[in-house]
Amino acid sequence: MSVTLVTGCAGFIGMHCAQRLLERGERVVGIDNLNAYYDVGLKHARLGRLHGQGDFTFEQIDVADRDAMHALFARVRPHRVLHLAAQAGVRYSIDQPDDYTDSNLLGFGNILQGCRAQQVEHLVFASSSSVYGGNAKLPFSERDAVDHPVSYYAATKKANEVMAHAYAHLYGIPTTGLRFFTVYGPWGRPDMALFKFTRAMLAGEAIDVYGQGRLVRDFTYIDDIVEGVLRVLDKPATPDAGHDPLAPNPGTSTAPYRIFNIGNSTPTLLMDYITALEAALGTTAIKRMLPIQPGDMHSTAADTAALAAWVGFTPATPVREGVARFVHWYRGFYES
Repeated sequence: MSVTLVTGCAGFIGMHCAQRLLERGERVVGIDNLNAYYDVGLKHARLGRLHGQGDFTFEQIDVADRDAMHALFARVRPHRVLHLAAQAGVRYSIDQPDDYTDSNLLGFGNILQGCRAQQVEHLVFASSSSVYGGNAKLPFSERDAVDHPVSYYAATKKANEVMAHAYAHLYGIPTTGLRFFTVYGPWGRPDMALFKFTRAMLAGEAIDVYGQGRLVRDFTYIDDIVEGVLRVLDKPATPDAGHDPLAPNPGTSTAPYRIFNIGNSTPTLLMDYITALEAALGTTAIKRMLPIQPGDMHSTAADTAALAAWVGFTPATPVREGVARFVHWYRGFYES
């Protein structure tokens, strides 16, 4: 049976993707370093959903540990790699850049070396809409240049994309990068706005609304993300026969390399997102209006035409529906 290695399997997206793979009857080896960036108890709870669901094996390994990663690839010999482990968080990258260098750069290099050694059938890795940085043209397209990141986190994700291209070109490793747009939903990350807003509102506390509430995000529901990820994973990247080196499309290559946006293509004002949460909770938020934070982007919006053309799927879960599902999970998990 083929083996899929899922890094960051105790994370938000990692747990959901591993769960879907197990439900499909696949063998999954998951790794995570279980760091304390946010509640480790939540990470263990996610792992609890994976254990016993099928052919699942977990190992606590940090992707930045070169020797451990080399031994893992040699032992597991994965056919496919879904690389979702990373140090996340735009604002945290301003305070703790070394964590991003270790996990997102050194760790990604170890992933690439493992994929090279085993000649994996497909490497799919998480990039981010943050790579669009200072771009002002909306919606963001994979054809756009992404040379002006506004956070170190975004810079590491841009670096991952070009590192991956080099390995696809040099060693023929089919490689696909996925630019996720503000993912939310059940089992989400406590450092994300929806989680923090919900916790504060239920406690009767004020919420911090950055950018005076005028920020715009392409909020994308977790189930849509997982569907897109698995469809891409099942279709290895191939060289683009129409790629023109004189007018290159950054999203394709003469190498087996692709980049895709995965977003809802429905940019939503932050205040409308809060309104959806107020409706789901049945309470009105006490809002503390604040300026935009260093490293934050003002607006994001995904052009998903390339994804739709490649795998026939476009995320479409409405924000009000997705937020209501999150609240249902949150109450069940924390109030039961």
